[in-house]
Amino acid sequence: MNVAVVGATGAVGELMRRVLLERQFPLKSIKFLASEKSAGKQIEFACEKHTVQLIRPEAFAGVQIVLSSTPSSVSKEMSPIAARHGAIVVDNSSAWRMDPQVPLVVPEVNPEELDHIPKGIVANPNCVAIPLCVALKPLQKISRIKRIIISTYQSSSGKGAKGLADFDAQLGPWVRGESVPKPTAHRAQLAGNVVTLDWTLDPNGYTEEENKVINETHKILGDSQIGISPTCVRVPVKISHSESINVEFFEPISVEQAKAALATAPGVILMDELKGEFPQPVHATGSDHTFVGRVRQDPGNINALNLWVVADNLRKGAASNAVQVAEELIRRGIVK
Repeated sequence: MNVAVVGATGAVGELMRRVLLERQFPLKSIKFLASEKSAGKQIEFACEKHTVQLIRPEAFAGVQIVLSSTPSSVSKEMSPIAARHGAIVVDNSSAWRMDPQVPLVVPEVNPEELDHIPKGIVANPNCVAIPLCVALKPLQKISRIKRIIISTYQSSSGKGAKGLADFDAQLGPWVRGESVPKPTAHRAQLAGNVVTLDWTLDPNGYTEEENKVINETHKILGDSQIGISPTCVRVPVKISHSESINVEFFEPISVEQAKAALATAPGVILMDELKGEFPQPVHATGSDHTFVGRVRQDPGNINALNLWVVADNLRKGAASNAVQVAEELIRRGIVK
């Protein structure tokens, strides 16, 4: 494939480059595009030096697949241009996710949506919605989902490199009992703390992140009638998001049924608490899998189960999912 990575020097763009190599993506050619700030820089890929090019319309000529991770404003302008040049764009921004003509795809969950890409753009979902849907899809096949209550424990890297730098600057002073510098990326001190309002507050009283979880989960699972109640929280962890999930079904699913389905589900690693195993951010960091554990019956609702889910927000929550979508485009013969 002739591939372009847009936003190639950002945190997710760098990971896309790494994942392409790790997964031995079939490359005929590759080019790396970025803003004026990074254009002209030299980066290494597959033991070769590449010059980062400026994002501009001419750069998409001859490209078959674009892996894009840019701010939404850039994506709204450049992704349609790339599509008009004949590429299929896998876009990691939030710009296109809720467009009814743009499939929102998690390959383990709804790959069939790739059979219809009218705008030439495929949206990569939010870093919470992806592992949530990976974990729930095998259970949805057993019984229709009625309601989801989810609380997230989201890492600093959800704010990108700036978030990690902010957290690192706070962590040392906090450990030493010194004065912690004012936050620069997070909306409050993160070291030794949790932050429930690290995102823009929407008019309905939920943050933009919480509303993304609601809207995107409906679209990915293909059921807008599911009740979803999210609370998103930033926690002092560098990489990997955790999720506490209570899911109610129309018909009860036993713990044994759920574990059996999860054990064979694509992209899932089931961890057995009876063996002392439980998903942690340190397990997920650097992995493309979704780790699921603490599967148990809701003591107050026979139709509900509780799960604990962890995934690397930079990989499965962003870069790896995008590359997996590109692989699926090839597997289905959509890109040749």
